[in-house]
Amino acid sequence: MTLLRHTQQPVDDDPPETLRPQAIDPLDRLETFLYLIPVIGVLPSMWAIYRSQQGKRQLAVCRLSILLAFTWLSIYLSLNVGADLSGASTVGFRLLFLNSMATSSYFMVSLWLMMLLWQKKSLRLPGFSALAERTMR
Repeated sequence: MTLLRHTQQPVDDDPPETLRPQAIDPLDRLETFLYLIPVIGVLPSMWAIYRSQQGKRQLAVCRLSILLAFTWLSIYLSLNVGADLSGASTVGFRLLFLNSMATSSYFMVSLWLMMLLWQKKSLRLPGFSALAERTMR
């Protein structure tokens, strides 16, 4: 009994660059990291949306970055004002504690999004991404 050997021709299993999921130029990826920097990344994000010369994915990340920053800023300011206006020291302390939790959450979400970008995964946040798309068109 003989075994037949099949000659295998090299098969190119890699899809073209445009069909790969999350295919992104290294410079565009670096710009996306810049957009996701907490607090500071809002300015380049706003500039990118104003120019609107980026791709759809980068513009979506810019919108998400701006929405997260303004959500954090509104929570930060309202809790700070509430802590200043509260007469009791325990209520003010609790509001400042919530303020620090909101700030820490904002920074952690931004770092998590950067980690997802590093791993070339989707940068969508449930609820926030859809809201960013609807509000900032």
